[in-house]
Parts: sequence; C-alpha cells; structure tokens
Amino acid sequence: MIRGFAILLLCQLVGETAARGLALPVPGPVLGLALLVLGLWCRDRWRPYADGELAGSDVGRVAAGLLGGLALLFVPAGVGVMPYFGLIGQYGMAIGLALVGSTLATLLVTVGVFLLVKRLLPARSSAEP
Repeated sequence: MIRGFAILLLCQLVGETAARGLALPVPGPVLGLALLVLGLWCRDRWRPYADGELAGSDVGRVAAGLLGGLALLFVPAGVGVMPYFGLIGQYGMAIGLALVGSTLATLLVTVGVFLLVKRLLPARSSAEP
C-alpha cells in the first residue's frame, strides 16, 4: 500500500514540477493524474489487466481508501459557508437561478460541441474495429 501511495505522490510531484517549470496554465495535480492515466494505459497495452486486477493493485487500494474519505473534504467548505447564511437567505433565489441557468447553459453548449464534432468527423463503418 505504501508503494501505491508513493506512485500517486510521484505522479503528482512530476505534474507539479512540469506545471511550474514550464509555466503551464494547468494545475500540477491534473498533469500528474494525466501521467498516471497514461502510465496505466501503457502498462495495460503491454500486459493487459485481468478483470478486477487493477482494483486489487497497490494503486487501486490506495485510490479506494482516498475516495472513501473524500466526503470529509467537504466539511471545511460547509463550515466556511455558515457565516454567510444571511446573505444566502437574502440572495437565495438569485443564487438558485444562477446555478440552474449555468447548468442548463453548460449542458446546451456541451450538446452543441458534441453535434459539431460529430458533423466534422467522418462517419465510421461498423466493419472497422
């Protein structure tokens, strides 16, 4: 399990170093996650995983443990909102409308981009793998 945690931290360190060293506009942990996904993809291409093998690996067990405690990370944000209950009550309707409106706008833009990309890419026949 220590090895899995070390792999996750190493990927994050490399991502952070690349983001800061190259002045990239992407957060280091995001680059580290991309590096981890790329590493797992490469390993799977050379030696494919059996069903459930990745979940039982060191990285899989550490990831499951971290995801199990993810809800605790929302507690500070919830506590930080408490002093603003008056403002939330005063502007609750506007906040709710902004959330619903932005969600709908995001969904519509996503569908539009999907349809545009689908139109621009050539259609594949079902015979191709």
